Amino acid sequence: MFAPLHALVSPAGLATLVAAAGCMQAALGTGLVARFRWNERHVPAGDALPPVTILKPLHGDEPLLEEALESFCTQDYPYLQIVFGVQDAGDPAIAIVQRLRARHPGVAIDLVIDPTYHGVNRKIGNLINMLPRARHDVLVISDSDIHVAPDYLRHVVHALAQPGVGLATTLYAGLPATPSMARLLAACHINHNFLPGVMLSRYLGRQDCLGATMALRRETLEHIGGLPALVHHVADDAMLGRLVRERGLEIAIASCMTWTTVGEPGFGDVLTHELRWGRTVKTLEPAGYAASAIQLPLFWAALAVLLQPHARWSWGVFLAVWFSRAVTAFVMDRLLAQRSLLPLLMLPVRDWISAGVMVGSVSGTRVAWRGQTMHLAPHSVMTPPSHPVAPGE
Repeated sequence: MFAPLHALVSPAGLATLVAAAGCMQAALGTGLVARFRWNERHVPAGDALPPVTILKPLHGDEPLLEEALESFCTQDYPYLQIVFGVQDAGDPAIAIVQRLRARHPGVAIDLVIDPTYHGVNRKIGNLINMLPRARHDVLVISDSDIHVAPDYLRHVVHALAQPGVGLATTLYAGLPATPSMARLLAACHINHNFLPGVMLSRYLGRQDCLGATMALRRETLEHIGGLPALVHHVADDAMLGRLVRERGLEIAIASCMTWTTVGEPGFGDVLTHELRWGRTVKTLEPAGYAASAIQLPLFWAALAVLLQPHARWSWGVFLAVWFSRAVTAFVMDRLLAQRSLLPLLMLPVRDWISAGVMVGSVSGTRVAWRGQTMHLAPHSVMTPPSHPVAPGE
């Protein structure tokens, strides 16, 4: 079942050691997520809840969009304004906002339609157009595809109110819009690799901001240069977190889970999304991105088999690693209320896809984002291509 000692110094043996380390990391990360979910609790109402404005930039229709947006309209919170924003008067998301207004007349819902261009990050440009309509000083910026529980806002405000905290964010898991293979595999990447990795890095001292929730006071936003400071960065969440940390403030994780819709219709869309994600992370944190290859233990175990196809121990290692990853993935899925067992059978395929994405991320700087083709420069700056782009450039 296991590699003999003399085999560990071979390429196959080294791949086996990396696979074992990846299994240990997955187990630790899953344990941290389990502890987080176990410790989720109801936040007391408190004596004074500050009024909050939620900013929701929208761009077209997408799977489960109405369900995601409605989860913000049903918050158990007394002083709430929601500002939706689009940049096109023909955007189909407008009709969804109108239906939400009709169903929730007691919620202060504003809609901003403004095509003003501010920079290559159109989401931040949309937010710049929306911000003048925000009535309150506590601002919660959240992506359009995020689903939340009714007590979400209480958790976020409670986290932001802690001493020394300048920004509150939330963890998120993948929610497949339908049980298609492409969407299940995309959610598998978020839930089995990204989420435990985030928890482990947090445990080791990193404080990252995640785009599912970016909650801060208006004063803090102004001190870091406002939204225009983010408009040229594709990783606006990471850049916001960096600017807040540079002012000596902490980033808190609210004690609640959120879910992001996984709505890519096919495998090509999944690869495009993950390639953009990978190239962005590689540009921001090249060393950390390279180290994340440890999160693919089944890729390394399969590589050991390819290097030693006739050795019984290499096949034993592969099966043992698959079993270990299946156990941690099964536990994670139950923690996140995901019920499909199909991803457990596809774990080796998922790891090989992720390995291919990593190779593609290292070899190029081009990303496709909201109908634009951009190049990533250091510090996640986006620049429009000034000449025709060759494949793989």
